[in-house]
Amino acid sequence: MKIISLFIVCFCFLPAIAQNEEPLKAGMKAPGFSYRDVDGNVVCLKDLRGKYVYIDVWATWCMPCRGELPALKELKEKMKDKNIHFVCISCDKDIDKWKQMVKDDRLSGIQVNTGGDRACMEAFGIRGIPRFILLDPKGKIVAPEMTRPSQSVTLQTLMSLKGI
Repeated sequence: MKIISLFIVCFCFLPAIAQNEEPLKAGMKAPGFSYRDVDGNVVCLKDLRGKYVYIDVWATWCMPCRGELPALKELKEKMKDKNIHFVCISCDKDIDKWKQMVKDDRLSGIQVNTGGDRACMEAFGIRGIPRFILLDPKGKIVAPEMTRPSQSVTLQTLMSLKGI
């Protein structure tokens, strides 16, 4: 008997938004953003320079996004003493629901919410979530479509970064 395995990649698609004329590529300067964290503090991308930045763009209503959370927690734990920030950008409009999930699921790292603002999504050319992006300590894009936390290659890639 033959066993056939099927791997399904699932994206939660966002409503249509304008896309960058030129797609973001490795080596380009990352678009900036400034959003509030769960405590109401403003987090600006430029303030995170000096360390690598692994960005997770997600939403509470996105099942594939939620499916990556356990692997993301594990990845953060393995990288806790390294030169990297983990930034989770929620595109939820319901900020109270997002805050409750961050609390209930004990999500760590830098948790921010767009509040429905599309500027970051448009700037990064994001059409579907989850989306992962890796930036270098100078704020340049290393991988505009970084691998997921659940993929073993992600830890290998991060551990191989110069100065991590």
